[in-house]
Amino acid sequence: MGQSHGEWHIIWIMVAMGREDTLVTLVRDRLRLHQGPPSRRLAGALADLAQTGLISPGTRLPSERDLAQAVGVSRGTVAAAFNALCEEGLCERRHGSGTYVLGTPSFGGLLQAGAVRADLSTSVVPDPSHLVLPAVDPAELMRVPSGHGYDAMGDLRLRTVLAASGMAATGQPGSGTAGGGGAGPKDVLVTAGAQQGIDLAARVLLRPGDRVLVGDPAYGGALSVFRRAGAHVVPVDLTAPRAVADALARHRPAAVYAAGVDNPTGAVAPLRHVAELARDADVTLVEDRALAALVHDGAPPPEPLAAAHPYGTVTVGSLSKVLWGGLRVGWLTAPEPLLARLTEAKVDADLATSAVAQRLATDLLERNPVAPWLAEAGRRREHCLAALSAHLPEWTWTRPAGGLSVWARLPGADTDRFAAVAREHGVAVAPGSLFSPDGRHRDRLRLSFALPPDLLDQAIADLAQAWRAYGR
Repeated sequence: MGQSHGEWHIIWIMVAMGREDTLVTLVRDRLRLHQGPPSRRLAGALADLAQTGLISPGTRLPSERDLAQAVGVSRGTVAAAFNALCEEGLCERRHGSGTYVLGTPSFGGLLQAGAVRADLSTSVVPDPSHLVLPAVDPAELMRVPSGHGYDAMGDLRLRTVLAASGMAATGQPGSGTAGGGGAGPKDVLVTAGAQQGIDLAARVLLRPGDRVLVGDPAYGGALSVFRRAGAHVVPVDLTAPRAVADALARHRPAAVYAAGVDNPTGAVAPLRHVAELARDADVTLVEDRALAALVHDGAPPPEPLAAAHPYGTVTVGSLSKVLWGGLRVGWLTAPEPLLARLTEAKVDADLATSAVAQRLATDLLERNPVAPWLAEAGRRREHCLAALSAHLPEWTWTRPAGGLSVWARLPGADTDRFAAVAREHGVAVAPGSLFSPDGRHRDRLRLSFALPPDLLDQAIADLAQAWRAYGR
């Protein structure tokens, strides 16, 4: 929860009396996660606390003198940090009153931001028009073995299809199919999308103050979950074995979060070393495979990391990227007894995933192989990149090898501010700061290319108009 004006006043009086407070400790801890001059590190730490909700919008920050005493820096350093936060639009100075926190961008806000002509902010299958629909009546969809539909692990038929398809994998020798290393139905827990799978992992694995290693950038939905759990999110280059080993030794994290197909960048990187290092350090790995099936140009999907860390990996997946986002059906796999703890957390959260959605998802999976959608997504990727080159030649990007989005760089821009201008022109985009553990990447945007070509053309033309307006 955020602190009221009065609560902050009490906190800093306590600091002046020599007593430590939790938020002071959080500021000091987060200072260690930022680089650069002291003022930039302090600004980053305060921005983190605002983005996680520990400092709520409308809160008056402590005075420069009190904050300087609390964290052991000069008053000039605090003044420079406050100035930076005001320049970035995260705070404002009110004459004679102090410095106040403004509303900050949030990943969840992408889904609550209201109607636009084109939504490039959500990297999911945008509609179900490409699907071959099953010919079933509602009574059939509601016919489940338990009768009541409160099946903690999920519909057995769906879990069997997921296991047989190879989408779900545990990496445990002797598990699942005869070949070993795959998941059997008993290894699969159905969730309300991969997002709930990540949330369940955080509930089971993390306690306030724990550290989680993540890539930089990283999926914003996961960052939000970890921050809400009170964890410190530590950025590390997951593609560099030495950096991962050093971070594991230095931070002693409770978990590592990794994705072979990166969201937001679309990069596809072999991360087996991450699993091996986490295994050797006895650290649980959370692997996000929501995009694993969407690897372009004929390349194979990344190897499941559970193959290298079979007894300490939680693997999450989703149908939002291959069937339709609105299904809200995903799954996770994990070794026992961790899977039992995750199942208990799932029951505590919502009792069970919708039985109707699971039955429909099963029928859709049986009738809709991934290959046609993957081919269509590849065509839309090329269409989007061509339109960006034509309309916005100043922007740069690396051609995404997987996923459903482009990670674009806007020269000299603050994309938190540009996102607001783009919305005024009818286009929703996701600013780069949402995918940063410490507020960086403010010159980047994640742009989904999943929309049909005609909508992509209109959206990118509108973005070009927004870019010209932003420049003015």
